[in-house]
Amino acid sequence: MEWASESAAVRRHRVGGERRDGPAAAPQPGREALAPEPPADAGGGGARTRKRSAGGDASRGAGTGLSEARAALGLALYLLALRALVQLSLQQLVLRGAAGRPGDFDARQARDYLEHITSIGPRTTGSPENEILTVHYLLEQIKLIEVQSSSLHRISVDVQRPTGSFSIDFLGGFTSYYDNITNVVVKLEPRDGAQHAVLANCHFDSVANSPGPENPWLVQAYVSAAKHPFASVVAQEVFQSGIIPSDTDFRIYRDFGNIPGIDLAFIENGYIYHTKYDTADRILTDSIQRAGDNILAVLKYLATSDVLPSSSKYRHGHMVFFDVLGLFVIAYPSRVGSIINYMVVTAAVLYLGKKWLRPKQKTGNYTKDFFCGLGITLVSWFTSLVTVLIIAVFVSLIGRSLSWYNHFYVSVCLYGTAATAKIILIHTLAKRFYYMNASDRYLGEVFFDISLFVHCVSLTALTSQGLCSAFISAVWVAFPLLTKFCTRKDFKQHGAQGKFIALYLSGMFVPYLYALYLIWAVFEMFTPILGRSGTEIPPDVVLASILAGCTMILSSYFINFIYLARSTKRTMLSLTLVCVVTFLLVCGGAFFPYSSHPASPKPKRVFLQHMTRTFHDLDGNVVKRDSGIWINGFDYTGMSHITPHIPEINESIRAHCEENAPLCGFPWYLPVHFLIRKNWYLPAPEVSPGNPAHFRLVSKEQTPWDSIKLTFEATGPSHMSFYIRTHEGSTLSQWSLGNGTPVTSKGGDYFVFYSHGLQASAWRFWIEVQVLEERPEGMVTVAVAAHHLSGEEKRSSQLDALKDKFPDWTFPSAWVCTYSLFVF
Repeated sequence: MEWASESAAVRRHRVGGERRDGPAAAPQPGREALAPEPPADAGGGGARTRKRSAGGDASRGAGTGLSEARAALGLALYLLALRALVQLSLQQLVLRGAAGRPGDFDARQARDYLEHITSIGPRTTGSPENEILTVHYLLEQIKLIEVQSSSLHRISVDVQRPTGSFSIDFLGGFTSYYDNITNVVVKLEPRDGAQHAVLANCHFDSVANSPGPENPWLVQAYVSAAKHPFASVVAQEVFQSGIIPSDTDFRIYRDFGNIPGIDLAFIENGYIYHTKYDTADRILTDSIQRAGDNILAVLKYLATSDVLPSSSKYRHGHMVFFDVLGLFVIAYPSRVGSIINYMVVTAAVLYLGKKWLRPKQKTGNYTKDFFCGLGITLVSWFTSLVTVLIIAVFVSLIGRSLSWYNHFYVSVCLYGTAATAKIILIHTLAKRFYYMNASDRYLGEVFFDISLFVHCVSLTALTSQGLCSAFISAVWVAFPLLTKFCTRKDFKQHGAQGKFIALYLSGMFVPYLYALYLIWAVFEMFTPILGRSGTEIPPDVVLASILAGCTMILSSYFINFIYLARSTKRTMLSLTLVCVVTFLLVCGGAFFPYSSHPASPKPKRVFLQHMTRTFHDLDGNVVKRDSGIWINGFDYTGMSHITPHIPEINESIRAHCEENAPLCGFPWYLPVHFLIRKNWYLPAPEVSPGNPAHFRLVSKEQTPWDSIKLTFEATGPSHMSFYIRTHEGSTLSQWSLGNGTPVTSKGGDYFVFYSHGLQASAWRFWIEVQVLEERPEGMVTVAVAAHHLSGEEKRSSQLDALKDKFPDWTFPSAWVCTYSLFVF
C-alpha cells in the first residue's frame, strides 16, 4: 500500500489512502493505524487526499469503497421490497372482512341495489329512466325498509323537485341552472323526533371511499369511527389546488350552504370512469363492504356525538391527517404540526450549523464543499428534468404520446431511467473531476448533509405557507437525522460496510415506504386523467416531469452512495441501455396506448355530436346553416390512431373556429374549449329531433340606469347550453342567474349549463347589457345548444353508422344536438 501526502498549506490534516491493483492493494492493519479517520463531528473534515494509481483511475479511501454491483442491486432490491409492501397494504383495502352481524353494513344487499339501478340503463337527468324508473325503485326499497324498521325509529320520505342556479369557477368558470330536478330525501329519526341531523348524500349511481374534510371535528370522527381508514391531507390539498381538473358535489354544500362535510370517492382504475366499462360488476363486493363499513360507522358516530348540537364551534382550523398503510389514521391540529415541523427544522439546523461554524482548521473546506455540492445536486436535478423533457417533447412531436397509457412501466423505463442516469452522471463527473482529492467517507457525509438541508428548506417553506402536507418533509428530515446519529459511530470506524448499510436502509424505511405509498396514489389518479386532459397539454411532458420529481425525491438520500461506491459505470450503462431500448421501441410504435381487454380496458374517449348549426344576423336573417358530425378526441393524440380505421376522419376536415361566435361557434356541453382546441367536423345531413329547442327574445327594454335588459325564453330537451359574447363597447352588468353577477368562462365568453326534469316549464331569464358605445354590429351575440342525450332523439342513422366504425379500443359517446346563434 502506498500513501500520498498533500501540501501542508492546502491540505492540512487530510490523510487517506490508495489501493494498487492486485493482492498488494489489500489494506494492512499496521499501515491503517497511521491514517486514523477524523472525528465524525468534524464533518469528515480532513478527509481529502490526492489519489493516484498505476492505471490513472481515482481510487477511494481505505476500506470505504463499495462494490458497484452490490450497491446498485441492494438499493434496487430495497426499493422493490418497499414497493411490494405498499402493494400488499393496498390489497388489504379490498380483502373480505369478517361475517357481518345484524345491524352491520351488508355489501351483498347493497350490490343488489346497485345492480338493479344500473340495469335500468343510462339515467341522464330529465330522462324517464332517471326521473321515473329509478325514483320508483328507490321509493319501493325505502318502503320495504320502513316496514322492517324498529318501532323506535321513524322514517319519512320527501320527493323534491327544486329549481335554482349557481356559478362556480370549475373548468374556467361557468353558471349552472337546474329546473325541477328530482331528489329523494329520506329522514331517519327517533320516534319522538330530533333537533339535529347528519346528511349522507350521493347520486343515484355514485359510489364512495376516500375523505377530504377540513373540519377538525369531522376528521376526528373519521379517525375514531372508520373501520378501514384510507385518507390523507395530501390528497385534500392537491385536490383543492386545482391541479386535478375535477370537482365534486360537496363544493355546493361547502360554498353555498356553508356546511362542513367529508367527501368520499373511489380513485382506483380511473381509465374506465364514465365509459361503457364503468359497470357494477367491476366494483368488488369487498370494496363495497369496506366503504359501507366506513360510511355507516362514521354516520353512527356523528349522529350520536355530543358535539353534534354545537358542531359549529369545532369547525374552524385545519388538521394534519394521514393513514398508515390503511391500518390506522394519525391526526393532529395543524398548529401542533407547525410546532413539530419547526422543532425538526431546529434539530437539523443545529446539526448542520455545528459543522458550518467549526473553525476552518478543523473542518477544512467543509462549508465550501457543502455549498458546491448543493450546487452540483441542483444542477443534477435540473439537467435530469431537462433531459426527460427533451425526450418527452420529441416523443410527442413524432406522434407517440401516451405509449405508456396501457403499459405504465414503459414510462418508468423511458423517463425514470433517463432521470436516474443523468443524476448519477452529473455526480460521477463531480466526483472524478471536482472532488478528485476527497475521500469517500468525507463525500458521503457531505452529500447526506446536502440532502438533509434540501428537505429542511422544503419543510420550512411548506410550513410557512400553512400547508398541512408539510408533515411529509418533516418525515424526510426527522428519520434520516435519527438514522445519521445511529450510524455515525459505525461509519466512522468501518466506513460503508454491511452493518452501516443495513442500519442506514432500516432508518430510511419510514420515509421511503410512505413516499412510495404516496407515489402510487399520485400515479393512480394522474395517469388516467392524462388520457382525458385534452389536446393542448402534452401528457408525456406532464408524466415525465412527475417521474423526474419522484426520482429526485427517491434519490436524495441515496446520492451519497454514488460517492461511496468504487464506480458507477455499469449502473449508468445499464440505465442508459434500458432507456435507449425503450426509446427505440416507443418511437417504433411497439406500445399501443389503448386496450379493450376485458380484464383491464383502457379506452380512448371520443365525443360525437351530430348537429345542425344556424347563424342569424342582427336583423334575424339566417346567414349560415350547416350540418355535420362534430368530433372531439379527449387526449393529445387526436384522431391519429382513428384515421387508419376511419379514413374520412383526417386532417382535411379539421374544424375551424368561428371567430365572431362565442366558444368558436360549437355546441360545447361543458366549457372545456380551452383544453380541446383540435376537433373535426365531418359533413352530414341535417338533424330534426322530435323535441326541438325553441329560443326567443321576449322583451328588450331600457332600464333607468341606462342599460339594456334582454329577456329570453327557451324550451327544449333536458340539457341545453347557453353562450354569450359581448361586443366591443358593451359589457354584461348583471343577469337573473346565479347570485346576479355574471361569471365569465376562460376566454371571456359566458357559459350557462341548463338542465331540467320532466315537469319543467319554459326557461325564462334575463341579462342586462351596459352599452358604452353603440356599434352597427350590435351589442351582444348569444347562442343556445340543445343536447338530446336520451331516448331515440339522441340517435341518427349517420351517427350510428359512424359510431360502429370505431375500433373496439375506443369509447365513442354520441348524441344529436342543434346550435342556434343570434345577434342583438
